[in-house]
Amino acid sequence: MRLVTVAHGTRKSSGNAIAAELTALAAERLGIEAVCSYVELSEPLFADVVAGSTEPTVAVPLLLSTGFHIRTDLPSMAEGAGGPLTMGRPFGPHRQVAQAQAARLLDAGAQPGTRVVLVAAGSSDELATRDQERAAELLADEWGGEVEVATLTARGRRPAEVVRDGDAVSPYLLSPGYFADKARTQSLEAGAGVVADVLGTHPLLVDLLCARFTALRSAAR
Repeated sequence: MRLVTVAHGTRKSSGNAIAAELTALAAERLGIEAVCSYVELSEPLFADVVAGSTEPTVAVPLLLSTGFHIRTDLPSMAEGAGGPLTMGRPFGPHRQVAQAQAARLLDAGAQPGTRVVLVAAGSSDELATRDQERAAELLADEWGGEVEVATLTARGRRPAEVVRDGDAVSPYLLSPGYFADKARTQSLEAGAGVVADVLGTHPLLVDLLCARFTALRSAAR
């Protein structure tokens, strides 16, 4: 059984490389075949990957919240799968994601307990808002301090409305790209003292990806 991950996709090649590297690290550890795919903006597209194989597949979205892609795009694309397909839930919110965020904050020089603003890309889906709030709760537990949510698009408040002078900012984003650049710029303009890096290929995310695949493979048998 193979693993197919599916990330959002970006026009920035370094952003797409993060998802591919994360997938490769998990595949090496698990000793399996794995393919990294994307919803849009980069190739290979998830729809093409699952349609082009009859092999049993476990698909793990590398998306951090429920939203249109999870609820509409991926189920529609999965209908064209050439073989058995087991689809996982979004990658976040999850405690290991929050732990990775906390580690990125420390790496950036943030002091434990400092007020944090979690900046997400944003979505018009109410379930995405729920997931972002849950992600903030998990990060607050790990960080030991207040965490508020800001979004860059759609529902929610923008960084300019949430970030205070001296706050630490944690991008709720997997990869560099348009949203990561926007999160950093808007947060610094609002007075943030520290902006952490994106989640990237943090070892905790590799652990989580391996665990997701193993659980879904067992459930599919």
